[in-house]
Amino acid sequence: MKRRLGAALAAAAASALLITACGSADEGSDGSIVLKLVGADYGTGPEDSTAKYWQGIADAFHAQNPSITVEVSTINWTDYDTKVKTQLQNKDYPDILQGVFYPQYATNGLVAPLSEVMSNPRAGTAVFNEAFSVNGVQYAAPFTTSARAMFYNKKAFADVGLTQPPATWAELETAARALKAKGYIGYALPLGPEEAQAESTLWMLGNGGGWQTDGQYTIDSPQNVQTFGFLKNLVSAGLTQPNPATYDRTANASADFAAGKVGMALSGPFLTATIASAGKLGKSDFATAPIPGRTAPVQQTLGVADAVQAFKTTDAAKGEAIKKFLDFALADEHQLAFAEQYALLPGTQSALDSLKDDPVLGTFAQLLPQTVQFPSDEKWTATVLPAVKKNIGLAVIEDPARVLGDLQAKATAGR
Repeated sequence: MKRRLGAALAAAAASALLITACGSADEGSDGSIVLKLVGADYGTGPEDSTAKYWQGIADAFHAQNPSITVEVSTINWTDYDTKVKTQLQNKDYPDILQGVFYPQYATNGLVAPLSEVMSNPRAGTAVFNEAFSVNGVQYAAPFTTSARAMFYNKKAFADVGLTQPPATWAELETAARALKAKGYIGYALPLGPEEAQAESTLWMLGNGGGWQTDGQYTIDSPQNVQTFGFLKNLVSAGLTQPNPATYDRTANASADFAAGKVGMALSGPFLTATIASAGKLGKSDFATAPIPGRTAPVQQTLGVADAVQAFKTTDAAKGEAIKKFLDFALADEHQLAFAEQYALLPGTQSALDSLKDDPVLGTFAQLLPQTVQFPSDEKWTATVLPAVKKNIGLAVIEDPARVLGDLQAKATAGR
């Protein structure tokens, strides 16, 4: 009874927040409307900041809709989760949020169903529909996506006499030892807070593990403990870079690979942009391959999507403005421009289909429909993911069973 009463009060509070906090404050007396957009920043600095991309969209949209202004702000990925959660907890709701889909805000009635804010709510890549849904209702659309593969440095491989990328963990270890002997980082292992969850997932998949089994968290499963035991051995043998727990994907692993220092790394299409920018490796100096597994290559790789969603408003005019802007922003021309700028895949199926034969993105576009996704429950975004980002890197330095057991305890607490 207490739980039902609490739920009722929470729903009432959420409704009250919608009435008092959203809607009319940003509508001028002349009928002008201001929309606030908060997004993730995919750039590496001021020159390629995603704020510039969004501002270009906002300006083009305003030119066609002079009564609607979109105010843009972006947050770098390292700080994104903390800053966005703080903003939302302070009830400073944006009209449009791009980046992470937080299902708890849909459950609390703060995020609008996608059918209310997009003319074609099923335009997104279908493999992510369930991940962005709560109780069968979709609340977010995929804005940008990626699939993961192994990248290997063909120049480094030739330098040490390797002719083929590894297909198994044993082969990867052998290759890493040969690379280390020639002064390379054998394998780049980014378990820093930027995206430790992706690196971990890819290794778990290679041993039949994962975050969940049949919808229940199994982070400390025997398979996962064995996986991180193998990684710990790589680290202790000096076959990776030092300090994986503070080594991030973009600033460290991608930069080191692009500089020609790394033999092997697991990454997405975005690494190709970093390589091109660094100018150290030519297009023929690196290649992609299936991700090695314990006994055979991984059959289903990781697919990742960043979401776009809209917060509810009681102002009908603002609601229509939000729908008009999202329809505009998710048009194929803008989706493809974003994909080209950041070497990512689009979120809409029509834009994705147009890239199937692309020489850079085509391989990843073909992988995406059969990929595995991160968990999509509230516990993941609210509790498990932040703990994974902070702590899972310790599993390759300390006792893997204890570190994964602590994460499992967080995932199952309160059940």
